[in-house]
Amino acid sequence: MQTKDTIVEWPTLLVMIATYVTLGLATTWLADLSLLLAIFVTGIAVAQYSSLQHEVLHGHPFRNRALSEAAVFAGVTIYIPYIRFKDTHLAHHHDPILTDPYDDPESNFLDPKVWANMPKAGKLLLKANNTLFGRILFGPAISIWTFCGGDLRAVLRGDRHILQAWILHGIGVALVFGWLHLTDGMPIWAYLIAAYFGFGLLKIRTFLEHRAHDLARARSVVVADRGLFALLFLNNNFHSVHHCQPDLAWYRLPSQFAKNKDQYLARNEGYFYATYAQVFRQYFFHAKDTVAHPIWTEADKL
Repeated sequence: MQTKDTIVEWPTLLVMIATYVTLGLATTWLADLSLLLAIFVTGIAVAQYSSLQHEVLHGHPFRNRALSEAAVFAGVTIYIPYIRFKDTHLAHHHDPILTDPYDDPESNFLDPKVWANMPKAGKLLLKANNTLFGRILFGPAISIWTFCGGDLRAVLRGDRHILQAWILHGIGVALVFGWLHLTDGMPIWAYLIAAYFGFGLLKIRTFLEHRAHDLARARSVVVADRGLFALLFLNNNFHSVHHCQPDLAWYRLPSQFAKNKDQYLARNEGYFYATYAQVFRQYFFHAKDTVAHPIWTEADKL
């Protein structure tokens, strides 16, 4: 049996190879056959690549972290630098801050006072964003705008770490654009659409992976889906398990949940969905949460 002490975790490496092969074929051969189909397949590969980046930042698939990070250096996802994803995601793994409008970098909730003072157009957009359909369609644009805007302000204040992250990402993106140019395959504009679509697919996973709850341990979901979405998300839908054991490789998460199902569901107070089909039925056109954090108060800032 492989453990995290092995030199390489082969299931992750094989998915990585398959993802690169898919990207290569979709942006060349498939793009010549059908650009629309190529955008669709490329978007799926971009989402898979982001899931692989998530594995890498948690220490997989190689024992050597530099080698793992080199394997996802290319700027395939376009819109968010890997280093910034790593920084914010590891900060997010401090469970006591989960869903906090200020301290959790991945929170979709707002301070109720901020929400109350928002213009009507902004409220309408964020309400739409709280449906699954809206999260897929508008969520990437909202995330890109807020994330990049925040990073730009930090760079202007003199944050060299963030500046370096974007410079390295620019080199990685140049590699992708260079591939598109040299192969004379998918146009850059089409790739940008594909990358946005891939970002939208990821929003299906993040849509409800955390909820507002008094207990930090009860804020992370389990979606026990074992279908194509589970593969696309590398089983990060077993999110409560992941937060309990963030270093556990993706292919071990389902069995870990199955062996300890009662304990995990007791721990997260039954925050559970059987499949993504259930999630789509319940929330595709209906909001799951309010935009204003329902239990956050000024005292939480102190």
